[in-house]
Amino acid sequence: MIVYLLLPIIASLLAPFLKPKKATHLISLSFLIPFFAACFELFNFTTTEIPLLSFSPPIGEFYVLIDPISSAFGLTVCMVSAMVGYYSFPYMLHRFEEMGLGENEYRKYIVIYGLYAASMLWLVYSGNFIMLYIFLEISLITSFLLIYMYGYGNRRWVGLLYFIWTNVAGVLTLIGFIVIAMDNSTLAIKGISAISMVAWLLIFVGMVIKLPGLGPHIWLPWAHAEAPTPVSALLSPLTVGLAGYILLRVYLIDPSFIQAYRNPIMIYAIISSVYAGFAVFKQMDYKRLLAYSTVSQMGYILIGLCLGTYGLIGVVIQYMSHAFGKSILFMTAGGIIASYHGLRDLRKMGGLHEQIPSISNAALLGFMNLGGILAIGMFGEFFILRGVVDVFGFEISTVPLIVAVVFIFILSGWYSFYTLKKIFYGTPKDLERPKISRYLDVPLYLIGILSIIFIFPPLITVLLNGLKAIIGGGT
Repeated sequence: MIVYLLLPIIASLLAPFLKPKKATHLISLSFLIPFFAACFELFNFTTTEIPLLSFSPPIGEFYVLIDPISSAFGLTVCMVSAMVGYYSFPYMLHRFEEMGLGENEYRKYIVIYGLYAASMLWLVYSGNFIMLYIFLEISLITSFLLIYMYGYGNRRWVGLLYFIWTNVAGVLTLIGFIVIAMDNSTLAIKGISAISMVAWLLIFVGMVIKLPGLGPHIWLPWAHAEAPTPVSALLSPLTVGLAGYILLRVYLIDPSFIQAYRNPIMIYAIISSVYAGFAVFKQMDYKRLLAYSTVSQMGYILIGLCLGTYGLIGVVIQYMSHAFGKSILFMTAGGIIASYHGLRDLRKMGGLHEQIPSISNAALLGFMNLGGILAIGMFGEFFILRGVVDVFGFEISTVPLIVAVVFIFILSGWYSFYTLKKIFYGTPKDLERPKISRYLDVPLYLIGILSIIFIFPPLITVLLNGLKAIIGGGT
């Protein structure tokens, strides 16, 4: 597996020496190969550790951790990164033309893009918290550079806003890791036996900023809206959701903090999801709308984290569902931007299905994932709801909580199909029918098809059995 993980890094270093199309194929292929490797590992329910380096206490051993959780996150990162890589080819050439930059700028873009995506892949396979933090910071720096250099609007200000907020999240998390190291004399995940409330609080607050939850969310609509769209298609689905992966790994070592503060975290997560869900209806910029949807969907992650075994399974599946759905949707936004000279205002859209049916149908697949309809997201919602009943019981006193969680699921479907109707259906606007590059629609369908395939055996059976085996039965 270590060879497969090295492929994206090697490809990123070689890509600048190739022409844009060949560089694109190299980068995307370098993620597709580990995608299939991760799928193969998913069928293996055991945990594998591949040693890399060994440091004296309190750092401990660096190793690659392969289990059903890292495989589920890893295959998601690989698939989305590969498809967005293909999508980047025509989109970023169009963006460079807008900025007055030559085609050679693609060489710089593709190496940063490759390292950005590779850092997220290595993060989910890191068996040491400092190793994990290193890749977290690489993903922050590379995504910041992509926003700062190639974003829209006041991209430099937005890039700095993004960098400051996410760096605060990273620093808090790092301090939490240091506390863990002092308490356990190691940061190797397999060697940590307990996590203090102080360490847990620092990591939790840091990851709530990164998710983000309500309050710290103010950076996210700016970053997602003004980032170049291929970056948005990684930033929202993958980078943001990896905060949930970190919280999940910490929980599996010591769930004491979540168990102690389960009720206030649940209340906060529900309020965050409901607020951001209704905020979607007020957005007139398509990419900002999707950003608020991300805040709402990340509330699912915090809710699932509080709900024991079933909830944790829901966290993993929700990450996959959100990554598949939101990457598709950001790429549909980019398809409209590239086809209609920067069009992002919903008030100027409507009836676009007539002009760009391939983009419209892809958007349907994306919103099906967010709404949990005939895609892997339906299992995420089921396990979260099952977790509510398992932890809180099914009685009169818990009915309001169950209703609140069900309402969040309904709200996601509501704003999803409201947006779909507003943009793609209704009275068509007086817009031409553009020629859509296959790079701008085929990758969306491949992600969408995978999200549907995952609701059928053997993939869903293997995924659920593997997650149950590693997560166990704790509440």
